[in-house]
Amino acid sequence: MAFTLPPLPYDHAALEPTIDAETMKLHHGKHHQAYVDKLNEAVAEEGLEGKSLEEILGAISSLSKKARNNGGGHWNHSFFWETMKPGGGAPSGALAEAIDAAFGSLDGLKTKFGEAGVGQFGSGWVWLLAGGTVGLRIVSSPNQDNPLMDDAADKGVPILGNDVWEHAYYLKYNNRRPDYLKAWWDVVDWDKVAERFAAAG
Repeated sequence: MAFTLPPLPYDHAALEPTIDAETMKLHHGKHHQAYVDKLNEAVAEEGLEGKSLEEILGAISSLSKKARNNGGGHWNHSFFWETMKPGGGAPSGALAEAIDAAFGSLDGLKTKFGEAGVGQFGSGWVWLLAGGTVGLRIVSSPNQDNPLMDDAADKGVPILGNDVWEHAYYLKYNNRRPDYLKAWWDVVDWDKVAERFAAAG
């Protein structure tokens, strides 16, 4: 079965003023759809029918750039939409405790995450990873790479991630990536992040 574009879990305008409706329409309906379409082409060309997206990413080093870029693009964006919700919120419970332990405070997390986002040269993503014995940590990845890929420089279980490709913010923030990264916290769905944190173990 071909991969499909997941519907947004909210209206295009639901994340305003942090993320404008026009950006959401283009980002979801055009950019993400293109990743899905090209991924399906790669699946057919490389005999990957029946494999899950996670299986494809777990063997990405042996596949084409087309599979890598578009498989990563599909996974990353599907994850990204679910990381946000109108009104945002704040972490609590075990997740808040883990954030405090790793970064000193929520503000400490935001600072380190923002630095990683600003420091990611060109296009890419910033991730908060969980799982294992090392606690929470922040990594970045270029293009549409992610920490689930078998050849990722920093492997782990993403529980939060932000898209720092210019198409994610340029209509509203122009070249002001730091402003976008700072404003984005207002729409983070901490309940979803906590759910992922609990599942990461």
